[in-house]
Amino acid sequence: MSKIKEILENKNIVILGFGKEGKSTLEYIRKYFPEQKVTVMDQNFQNISIEDENVRIIDVNFDELVNYDLIFKAPGVSLKSVNVAPFKDKITSQLQLLLETTKGFTIGVTGSKGKSTTSSLIYKMINDQGYKSYLVGNIGNPILDVIDNIDEDTYVVIEMSSHQLEFVKNSPNIGIILNLFPEHLDHYRSLDGYYKAKLNIANFQTKDDYFIYSTDNDDLKQYITYVNTEAERFDLNFEKKENSYAYINEDYIVVDDEKTFDITTDIKLKGMHNLKDIMFALSVASLLNLEYDKCIKTINEFEPLAHRMELVGKYNDIIFYNDSIATIPDAAMNAVNSLGNVNTLIIGGMDRGIDYSGFITYLKECDVENIICMPDTGIKIMQEIKDVKKTYEAKDIETAVDIAKKVTKKDAICLLSPAASSYGFYKNFEERGDRYKEHIKKNN
Repeated sequence: MSKIKEILENKNIVILGFGKEGKSTLEYIRKYFPEQKVTVMDQNFQNISIEDENVRIIDVNFDELVNYDLIFKAPGVSLKSVNVAPFKDKITSQLQLLLETTKGFTIGVTGSKGKSTTSSLIYKMINDQGYKSYLVGNIGNPILDVIDNIDEDTYVVIEMSSHQLEFVKNSPNIGIILNLFPEHLDHYRSLDGYYKAKLNIANFQTKDDYFIYSTDNDDLKQYITYVNTEAERFDLNFEKKENSYAYINEDYIVVDDEKTFDITTDIKLKGMHNLKDIMFALSVASLLNLEYDKCIKTINEFEPLAHRMELVGKYNDIIFYNDSIATIPDAAMNAVNSLGNVNTLIIGGMDRGIDYSGFITYLKECDVENIICMPDTGIKIMQEIKDVKKTYEAKDIETAVDIAKKVTKKDAICLLSPAASSYGFYKNFEERGDRYKEHIKKNN
């Protein structure tokens, strides 16, 4: 706390973006500096009401940022079109404060897909074994809400988005990159910029730290060469390679030459992508010397998170699954392959310039009979596949569900796995998934 107070005290601070994290930041500053002047800068400034005479609320003005000592940038604020050079060194965040000041042991998880599941599983393994631990970050739990409770005996598991990592100057004790896929091209000037933001999870590690990744992922295999880290490296692979720390052998996940988990076990985390998440979690368990028997119990009991191949239920003889988190083609294809028996697939969302050519080929060749297509990407994809698949146009998620109820075969699966972002149509993937579930259950 003394280090954080020193960083914040008598500084001219602006909070750039006043969502959940921005509000948490202001609350924390007020906890220790009740009268310190703070500026809140948000594009929806007219809708913000704060009863505090020392808080100034203004519209976003990037040119003014150079006038502040500290800029608490919210992860969702894009600086894609902004020249950040004049104020780059002033940009900070809740994540930066934690990494810069904490005495706890930090475990950071990033990647294009699987961050929430992997970080939640790691956290639960640690917590189930009685250690003091917190799960924070992009998962939805602001870091500053718990930072005062963190001490030398605390494990802090942090889900880290590229937006959070873009401007950090420190890295966690264990840094994990799960995978890299084309994403967030609306936020970065190039795919290269997005990928390199992810690499900051390891770029500032020391020789006492650990860096875990998987070269099974083609883009990560290429970009791992750009990582500048002193940490000890651990590569995870489905098939054993020369330097594999974890791999699959005879139906077992092997970690550091020890058989740990029988992959034929019937668990709720389905699919090869979730199996890789389990490998990452068990590798962390190995480095932390956790008890494997208890880790396996945690895996067996672990419930998939909402909106991630989530079983909604069986209604009108149709099995509905919600995979609203699937914002890229690879995630949607993983869901279809993992579940099997998918008769109807609902796709479509915001067009962010992602290449859908491989996804189009997959849809043409897969066993899914009905493709329900929502704007914008779904409508474009429909034009490419309508000659070989039964396609249906739906203006929104409710229309898509109504169509699915009519066309899906009995005892088969209807899967929402959009392969696109929800933005522009819904607040986030959670709202999209919730609307899907609500309409499924309506009139049932």
